Amino acid sequence: MRLNTSSLSTLVLLAIASLSTTSAASSSSQFAVPRRAFVSKIDTKEQVVSQLETSSSSSLLTNTRGGSSTDDAATTTMSKETGLPPAAKLLIGAGGIYGAFLYYGSLQEDVFRYTAADGTQFKQAWFLQVLEALANVLVGFVGMQLTGATKNIPQMAFAISGASQVSAKACTSLALANGLSFPIATLAKSGKMAPVMFGSLILGGATYTLREYLQVALIIGGTAVVSMGKKKGGGSASSLMGVAYIILSLVLDGVTAGFQKRLKAETAKAGVKPKPYDFMFWTNLYMCLTAMVISGGLGEVGTGLAYCAGNPEILEKIIKFAICSAVGQSFIFYTIANFDPLILSTVTTTRKIFSVLLSIFLKGHTLSLTGWTGIAMACSGILSEMHAKMSGKAKAH
Repeated sequence: MRLNTSSLSTLVLLAIASLSTTSAASSSSQFAVPRRAFVSKIDTKEQVVSQLETSSSSSLLTNTRGGSSTDDAATTTMSKETGLPPAAKLLIGAGGIYGAFLYYGSLQEDVFRYTAADGTQFKQAWFLQVLEALANVLVGFVGMQLTGATKNIPQMAFAISGASQVSAKACTSLALANGLSFPIATLAKSGKMAPVMFGSLILGGATYTLREYLQVALIIGGTAVVSMGKKKGGGSASSLMGVAYIILSLVLDGVTAGFQKRLKAETAKAGVKPKPYDFMFWTNLYMCLTAMVISGGLGEVGTGLAYCAGNPEILEKIIKFAICSAVGQSFIFYTIANFDPLILSTVTTTRKIFSVLLSIFLKGHTLSLTGWTGIAMACSGILSEMHAKMSGKAKAH
């Protein structure tokens, strides 16, 4: 079955265009006014799903209790009008995010489903993180030089945040490498609020609404139903090890949220306000260094390079994968600089759903009625979370 991705993206852009009218008007008249905002990110690698929080005209993007990602901490400055109409800016920003991250997800799945002529598969997840982070470091460095680097940034806070983020991303890749299907991994990562809620309840005494509990339950329950609802012969079954890695990735997402709050406090204490590309460069630099140390210790650098040299097809996919990650993050910065972060949240949330559907239709996954019921449950939870954010924003105005 073929899916017209262009039509799907157009429909989503039209659906969120109505949100942009109020947002764009606010940006044009109050671009110097600080905003508090958030947006859920990817994994990536869901290398860049996160929630954004701006605290000044050059503000910090951090994770709130709803989740964390690489794909995730950054800052942004509300930009002045450049002459382009809001609809054109929305098309550029949202279209760039859809294009980069839909292809990113497809390439990530292709990398871990690739089988060489001798029957071997690519398993070097940490080596892959080195290359992805390196691409982001290069783009972040160029952007930082163009916009001006911020001095006296607290390096230790960035190092800890970067290490936890790359660990979460690597665990997602390891889940795929150990048999977990891409649709299940993506849906499971959408439930990253669960470990954050659990940690906050146990350690912080936080409270949540019934709706928030139901949203998480729908996402997690739907993911479990999808896992049980795959038809025989519809691809490799989700392995126990793959499930363990995706759970560990979710736990690390919760840990990352705590480290990013500390990062925000450290930058405020130091009296510095890092710009978007400062965050992109420094976070990914420490992600790259962490991945290099671990991949080197595991011997993945040598084996990864040898595998890519012997299989040029997968090397091409890995290079494109890393480029998509860096380009996607740049479009995220562009969108949040020109629109209310709710727009970005809507784009990234619906992108996850389309990533799952595209994988099912284009990669040969076959689901039973039970599996499709699980997809509906999980998507309902994701959309409910998005609707709650929209409602909260409307009440704030």
